[in-house]
Amino acid sequence: MSGNGKSMNLTLRIWRQKNASDPGRFVTYPAKGVSPDMSFLEMLDVVNEELTTKGEDPIAFDHDCREGICGTCSIVVNGRAHGPRTRTTACQLHMRTFRDGDTLVIEPWRARAFPVVKDLVVDRGALDRVIQAGGFVSVSTGSAPDGNAIPVPKTDAELAMDAAACIGCGACVAACPNASAMLFTSAKVSQLALLPQGQPERYERVRRMVAAMDEAGFGSCTNHEECEAVCPKGISVSFIARMNRDFLKATLMGAGENTGGGGGAA
Repeated sequence: MSGNGKSMNLTLRIWRQKNASDPGRFVTYPAKGVSPDMSFLEMLDVVNEELTTKGEDPIAFDHDCREGICGTCSIVVNGRAHGPRTRTTACQLHMRTFRDGDTLVIEPWRARAFPVVKDLVVDRGALDRVIQAGGFVSVSTGSAPDGNAIPVPKTDAELAMDAAACIGCGACVAACPNASAMLFTSAKVSQLALLPQGQPERYERVRRMVAAMDEAGFGSCTNHEECEAVCPKGISVSFIARMNRDFLKATLMGAGENTGGGGGAA
């Protein structure tokens, strides 16, 4: 790591691709005078300013909040989703992580379900379709109840919050050798299945979301656990096992059946 506070000179090998039908290629760019205090995306901003000044097409990459919340900054750095630091999104990755003279290979998520739109931007609409397939909670709740009106065991509440921490960035898909979306889908399934409010559609929901995941072209989970290793929020693969149990039960129950009550930790 660069700890002396001095600027760095880096070599960037960046994937450039005009559109989904373009074959794409790596293009080398120098990044000079990079401050160790810059974020990774700020460094790309500086490179793009230089390209624009030269009249060249800037590098397209996704970004939004730049606070590690939106999950938009989908970039692979030196073969690792979001870069070398654990539980860190690309927008929160600081350049002091690297050394002066380093060569950084920067490319988009690689998955059939994530077609490249341009350069480092991919279409992650497949994740949205998985969410949409889950539907909504249709139980009539009336007006907004007090937060403590429905007793929820502490263990279930904490697990539901752990699952809800998923920001839907797709790093799990990018890191998986099978391009599986099981970690993402299981987190979204579990955050509702663990709570009383999620029980009415619990088993129908998991059937629909798994079907949408398969239809999108994501691969299967074969327990490599690369997904958990790169997840910026540290989502546990135990949620995959939880979803598999619910899916198996839903399959055995048959289409159109459901069970309401019961605790989320079943």
